[in-house]
Amino acid sequence: MRIKAVIAYDGTGYGGSQIQANAPTIQAELEQALARLTGVAIRIAASGRTDAGVHADGQVIAFDTEWAHTLVDLRRGMNALLPKQIAVFELQEVEPGFHPRYDATSRSYRYRIYRGAMRHPFYERYSIHVPQALDLEAMTCATRCLIGRHDYLAFGSPPQGRNSVREVIRAEWTYREPWLTFDVEANAFLYRMVRMFVGTLLRVGTGRVTPEQFKEILETRDRQRAGPAIAAKGLCLRSVTYTKV
Repeated sequence: MRIKAVIAYDGTGYGGSQIQANAPTIQAELEQALARLTGVAIRIAASGRTDAGVHADGQVIAFDTEWAHTLVDLRRGMNALLPKQIAVFELQEVEPGFHPRYDATSRSYRYRIYRGAMRHPFYERYSIHVPQALDLEAMTCATRCLIGRHDYLAFGSPPQGRNSVREVIRAEWTYREPWLTFDVEANAFLYRMVRMFVGTLLRVGTGRVTPEQFKEILETRDRQRAGPAIAAKGLCLRSVTYTKV
């Protein structure tokens, strides 16, 4: 049967979600747990890859298994074997052809910025510290031009092929002291796209780039004027949307 799972993980210390030979990954941990439970090798598919250090609390994966017990037992077994940095929240049997990446209609990410005057050890793993003054009005103005269907080549590279056109459905800043958060939803993302958005928009906030110049960067696709990509630790994949499962 085909199983859809919603998982969360702390990406600190991992080389990313996708399996690779030279670093620990989320995929490798999940596949090892499934192999121990079922006695057979199982390959998982994910809604998309997250980079080294990026977190998730709504990543979606899928896999095939001949598991003979309940899904509650499977979830319990996986969580017992997985490291504490990874947890399985939901399991659901789906149609055999379901694919978490190709069937997804959108993904949502959040980037967290801690605005306290002094750095705080409790928040170090999941946010960056920016104590200096920021022009949130200018950042919000610049962010508006990201919404819609555009070529975002200035802000990232396609994971496959050469198509850098994506559709951003929502992009907004929210400030609730001491937290500044950037939420963005799109049909798909380029490599480092959200981190490049945030890195460039912080330059708008500090006055080094105007909202008009930010729009020019988008329109001219000038990678040299964008960024830098901000630290991965503040980024979290929040959810993946499907029209049907």
